[in-house]
Amino acid sequence: MRALDMGLRLLRRGTVLIAASNAWIGNAFKGWMPTGLYARALLIMIVPMVVLQSVIAFVFMERHWNTVTRKLSAAVVHDIAALIDVYKSNPRDKDREQIRRIALQRLGMVVDFLSRDEMPPPGPKPFFSQIDQTLSIQLSRQIGRPFWIDTVGRSKQVEIRVQLDDAVMRVFADRSAAFASNSEIFLLWMVGTSTILLIVAVLFLRNQIRPILQLANAADSFGKGREVANFRPRGAREVRGAAVAFLEMKSRIERSIEQRTAMLAGVSHDLRTILTRFKLELALIGDSPEFDGMRKDVDDMSIMLEDYLAFARGDSGEQAQPTDMAQALEELRSDAERHGHEASVSFHGLPVVTVKPASFKRCLANLVSNAARHGMTIAISGQRDHRYLTVTIDDDGPGIPLKMREEAFKPFLRLDNARNQNQGGSGLGLAIARDIARSHGGDITLGDSPMGGLRASVRIPV
Repeated sequence: MRALDMGLRLLRRGTVLIAASNAWIGNAFKGWMPTGLYARALLIMIVPMVVLQSVIAFVFMERHWNTVTRKLSAAVVHDIAALIDVYKSNPRDKDREQIRRIALQRLGMVVDFLSRDEMPPPGPKPFFSQIDQTLSIQLSRQIGRPFWIDTVGRSKQVEIRVQLDDAVMRVFADRSAAFASNSEIFLLWMVGTSTILLIVAVLFLRNQIRPILQLANAADSFGKGREVANFRPRGAREVRGAAVAFLEMKSRIERSIEQRTAMLAGVSHDLRTILTRFKLELALIGDSPEFDGMRKDVDDMSIMLEDYLAFARGDSGEQAQPTDMAQALEELRSDAERHGHEASVSFHGLPVVTVKPASFKRCLANLVSNAARHGMTIAISGQRDHRYLTVTIDDDGPGIPLKMREEAFKPFLRLDNARNQNQGGSGLGLAIARDIARSHGGDITLGDSPMGGLRASVRIPV
């Protein structure tokens, strides 16, 4: 039992180690993988192609070329052995000339006879040279005499020296006669076909990826509150299904917004009618200190009603269009100065940004109004880069504590300790501003201002 328990524990430990190593290898491999679908799809097609071509090249070179090289080398060595036999039977000088002539005219070899001391010592053979290996084997089998070969001294010829009884036979044979040297043609065909297949794969994948990119752009535009024009389902069946689901979702959201807008229009009409009736009755009563409080309550109720309807209605119905943000910020500065505040404005980058102009200006106006309500000096700055438009509004007011900044965006919430309740307001300004910023695909954050008060930062994608 102890041995069994120990074996189980070792097995569990081994399983854990294997799982950990696999996870580590997977994470390391994941870091090298491309993140885009286009690159990954190309990789899926290229890797099997390269592996297949490599296997074919290996099998072809190892089987076909080696076989051909062995046969060619055996034929060359067979001719040399025949010449040696002829020389052994007729070793005279005039017979040497005849052997040279026969070798040159019939065998395509250059044969010469050297003295015995011109036999070089055996040198190191190239490690990957197939012709050296096959020639050495065939010379040892068919001739069985000391030999020396050089396959690298001359690029187009092979030099072979064989030790005879009274001389050294030197033979120059064409390299192509002993070696199948058509690797360049094979590699050219392999690279050419792979390139053609890669081009076809790239063109095919571009057509398959384009509908996915169009769907992503349409979803991004709809998320930023912009019109999705000329979009229709395209591509493969799965991509078409995702596009159809997106269009149905878009239609449901638009119908919901339209129903909410129609309902709020009716509610606002009824409530405005009642408030107008109250104002008319108070006007008919005349001026009296007893009714001043009622008039103020009716005015506050009208303001709160407008703020609530603006928050509930959002920015529905307005289309996004290019807007000069530098000019919009300058108008906000002028409004703040007309109300008796010291304001400054600056803008960096290209000022034209595609937004819903009225709603986005209302978003910034709410932030400027919030800053003006609690401070005397306001600094407005804007910056646009290739990705985002960022607008910051700084004031010199009391600010908002860090733990309460997120709470400030809740509708109808008015902070007791951070801001003075006697300043008025419906508690919807920041909520409306964030709702508009998020409908543009961005957000609003609150922070500490270098002026000592609150900094409100709006960032939306461009």
